[in-house]
Amino acid sequence: MDLELRHLRMICAIAETGSVTRAAARLGLTQPAMTTQLRKVEKIVGGELFVRSRSGAAPTLLGRQVVARARIVLSEIDGLFCDLRDAHAPATRLQLGSVHTACVATVVDRVGEELPGRAVSLRIEPSAVLLADALAQGELDAALMGMMEGFDVPLRAPVVSRTLIPHHPIFVALSAAHPLAELAEIPLGALREESWISPPGADDGSLAALRASCRAAGFEPDVRYDAPSGGGHHLVAAGHGVRLVDPTWPPQPGTAVRPLAGEPQAARLVVAWRRDRLSTQAAAAVYRGLATAFLGHVDDNPAFRRWWDAHPETHPLL
Repeated sequence: MDLELRHLRMICAIAETGSVTRAAARLGLTQPAMTTQLRKVEKIVGGELFVRSRSGAAPTLLGRQVVARARIVLSEIDGLFCDLRDAHAPATRLQLGSVHTACVATVVDRVGEELPGRAVSLRIEPSAVLLADALAQGELDAALMGMMEGFDVPLRAPVVSRTLIPHHPIFVALSAAHPLAELAEIPLGALREESWISPPGADDGSLAALRASCRAAGFEPDVRYDAPSGGGHHLVAAGHGVRLVDPTWPPQPGTAVRPLAGEPQAARLVVAWRRDRLSTQAAAAVYRGLATAFLGHVDDNPAFRRWWDAHPETHPLL
């Protein structure tokens, strides 16, 4: 018996689901059939790949090595067939996802310009975790994801990624009538008495990053409001709370958006896509479209424009 692609997919499915039973359901096999196949594969590679317990199946050291190699092989194979298919198949609708940034207003148009003749639809999510799950489940072909520094969101094969913006600061929004709004940048410690609106992507590390930064500044943030849709500007305008915002967002009526002194909060933007859905050329076109959309909104916030001009090392490579 030789290893086949189906065996590699089986091993990866077990690693990703953490269960032989769940992996069998994903691949349309019975649990006994998958167990039999797993034992045969383990005989070929010369050792146990997973340790099974009541909580599921965890890869052994050998298992982790085999899974890592299997993902590389499957990613290359999926990319090969995707390139061949895209060269002959008619264009289909591109299912695109994005975090809630200012550039969502122009993403469809800019990506569409890079992929002429291909319709583009956009799904906006407040969380990179939700976008990663949608990519893994095949609900999206590609996505623009924001990741807080120190809190990366894992991506599973056949999803791959390329960094768009390696580093950008997170700004704070507060009432335009707030005394601190007169400052060019605001020390995080000066906000210790404020009520906070939770970041929209709290489950992808945004809330944890906020708490860690505030603790480093000597206080625990009073997170009083939850606005997962990315809204809440009415609360900010009325002076009920402050919130972290993407630096490209222009100030909403009654609000002011300012940099935080010392950049205690920072993130990066990543373009992720499924290699079994997009060819290398199509993925590059999506990347260019998203970069163009982002660059088109740098001027929306003068404070960010100044930061952007001073940090050319963060600009996307087109």
